[in-house]
Amino acid sequence: MGSFSIWHWLIVLVIVALVFGTKKIRNMGEDLGGAVKGFKKGMKDANTDEKTPEAVTQQRTQSEDTIDVQAKEKTDV
Repeated sequence: MGSFSIWHWLIVLVIVALVFGTKKIRNMGEDLGGAVKGFKKGMKDANTDEKTPEAVTQQRTQSEDTIDVQAKEKTDV
């Protein structure tokens, strides 16, 4: 009596399908799958793109140089 049998789960599944409709359930499944794929890709990218402090410093320096050039161009105009 503590756990549900397969027949209980089938009845619950049919009721859920009737209430929400199969199209809405399919869309929710696709959205959930896309979210999981995006999360996995993000975790993989984070692991492979771990940056050393020197690389971060160099990237900041390059972006500051770009900002300075853009500011100078605006003042020249």
